[in-house]
Amino acid sequence: MSAHNKNAFKSGFAAMIGRPNVGKSTLLNQIVGQKIAIMSDKPQTTRNKIQGVYTTDDSQIVFLDTPGIHKAKHKLGDFMVQVATGTLKEVDVALFLVDAEEGMGGGDRFIAEQFAGLKTPVFLVINKIDKVHPDQLLPLIDSYKELHDFAEVVPVSALQGNNVNTLLQQITRYLPEGPQYYPSDQVTDYPEQFICAELIREKILQLTREEVPHSIAVTIEDMKVEDNGVVHISAVIFVERDSQKAIVIGKRGALLKEVGKQARGDIEALLGSKTFLELWVKVKKDWRNEMRVLKELGFRHD
Repeated sequence: MSAHNKNAFKSGFAAMIGRPNVGKSTLLNQIVGQKIAIMSDKPQTTRNKIQGVYTTDDSQIVFLDTPGIHKAKHKLGDFMVQVATGTLKEVDVALFLVDAEEGMGGGDRFIAEQFAGLKTPVFLVINKIDKVHPDQLLPLIDSYKELHDFAEVVPVSALQGNNVNTLLQQITRYLPEGPQYYPSDQVTDYPEQFICAELIREKILQLTREEVPHSIAVTIEDMKVEDNGVVHISAVIFVERDSQKAIVIGKRGALLKEVGKQARGDIEALLGSKTFLELWVKVKKDWRNEMRVLKELGFRHD
């Protein structure tokens, strides 16, 4: 049987799922070794299925970073939960990420309920083990085991990289033989425009702190390479209210300028070329509840 062929290439899909803020994007970035998923200490920053691709000589794991599952408050929230639960059925392994420091919450129970009847093997991945004493881990693991019959339990520190290789080896064991879906040097299948938009959004979230909540979206209107090799990007930042527009622009445009400066640094690193970044801020009232607007802004689910 071919299953015993040690040299066969294995490939498949692994979904990361967990409450907002448990470190899914940090883990994805640690695995892939490049900054592709946006990181913010504000929950629910990942809206689409950002894929990270991890390739070795004998395997390829394609990661789907799902939106944090939570009880939805508006249409965008419903959509995010649907995307997350739908993804679980499409993959070879589901990684249920939890936060060792915070311990179990109602959100974890809500997510574990989504695993009922799921044929996909679910790993319990306990993140942030660098923040707790080893003695606290075993009771924590036992309490989670009551929620679901996990295929594997792997404690990691996404930030420091502890045990991440072990996790990758365990995932590979569950993958079927298959083709290499992506070239070895490719780490994400998202178009560069999408990642550029996410990097801009990340900077706004970081620089505005609590003042501008998730009522913010970024679209790339235009992206072209000039004759001199400079990439010209024009992006629009959508907010829901005039007061938020004022915050994003800042006094004499200072905040927007800083967003542009920081985002440009990351974008240049991503594209490997000099970049000219133009940012506009527009108000689109209550965009999160308008499905048409959501579709225009790229939040599609098939």
